Amino acid sequence: MKEPWSKRHKREFKGSKFSLSNSFAQPLSQPELVELVRQEDSSSHNLLEMYQNHDLEYVPNGGSRDLRQDIAKVVYNKDKSESQEPVTADNVLVFPGAQVALQTAALAFARDCHTIVFTPGYQSTVESPGWAKTSQGVTQIPRSPENNWQVDPDKLQEAIQRNTKFLILNEPHNPSGVIMSRELQQEVIDICRDHDIVILCDEVYRLLEHDHEDDDNNKATSSRIPSMANAYEKGISAVTMSKPWGGCGISIGWLVCRDPSMVQRLVDVQYFGCACVSRASEIQGRMVLAASSAILKDRMATIRQNKALLQEFIEVKYAKWFSWNRPNAGAIAFVKFLGPWTSEQLGDELAKAGISIKPAYCFADTITPEIQQYFRVGFGERKMPLALEALGEFVEKHQESWSS
Repeated sequence: MKEPWSKRHKREFKGSKFSLSNSFAQPLSQPELVELVRQEDSSSHNLLEMYQNHDLEYVPNGGSRDLRQDIAKVVYNKDKSESQEPVTADNVLVFPGAQVALQTAALAFARDCHTIVFTPGYQSTVESPGWAKTSQGVTQIPRSPENNWQVDPDKLQEAIQRNTKFLILNEPHNPSGVIMSRELQQEVIDICRDHDIVILCDEVYRLLEHDHEDDDNNKATSSRIPSMANAYEKGISAVTMSKPWGGCGISIGWLVCRDPSMVQRLVDVQYFGCACVSRASEIQGRMVLAASSAILKDRMATIRQNKALLQEFIEVKYAKWFSWNRPNAGAIAFVKFLGPWTSEQLGDELAKAGISIKPAYCFADTITPEIQQYFRVGFGERKMPLALEALGEFVEKHQESWSS
């Protein structure tokens, strides 16, 4: 297992006054969460009493049934096709965050086979299959800004070997914030179905599509795609409460899979890892799901406002120095610096000015010329405009020297 890619970032940007690094929606506070639950119908109010009076026994491995039922109802059964059976609690496994969930899935399904992943990406979606003791190799397929950071189905088809049985996707994509179309998703699924390949999809930014509204008139034109657990019979969806809902400190994530035999493989691996979370976290998770619509509406308002500021910054005010493939989901973007520095050098200078970004080295083991100028910014927090203003002041200070 290699050193975490973000370890250097955490060391070099520690204590930065202005953060453009964070990738989550505006974090919740406990008082805010309580008030939001109180504003829901009375059937949700018992959660407040439950939180104050719960016992401290172990919860069942894989999560308590009430939380798993809420996850299935709120997150998955709204987007299933009419012909599909509903996702049930038996299809859901709860973890202390998505990091452990991703690694559990890789250890369960990357053994004794070849795996395909995509880069640049979140380290666990790229390298975790290689951590499986009997992995038979991992092929990394590059995503390119020339293709709007999309998965290339032709390259996928070329990478498949006789023993390829596991594929990891990340949609919406981190670090670019772009999402594949329904047509491309179906093409990838069809390829994997033909070769009996399991798909794990990291969907932590799902529900944060910038053009989505929760009404029937919008669903036909929304960029939101089905969860992999609903789209493919051998699909696994990975989610965490930190990204869409800002429930970072709750530390709840999950995997969803419709195939009982695949769920059992996940259960067997989970048993030897972080098998259960705290009951307090579970109840907070249920509170978040009870108030999900209100939370997502508020967080998406912040994301859209901040994206507009970032769009003006990149496409108008400082188009000479920055470019991007405009994101359409999540609270992140992969921005290209057009000046004389790599993103690593830019990050070093920004760190001196107290401004935190995530350079390309946070998303790949090998930094190719195609991505060396790229860095990720997060725009999900209410304080983001202050950090963007500080970045603007930095640009004003240096742009004359960049031009010489």
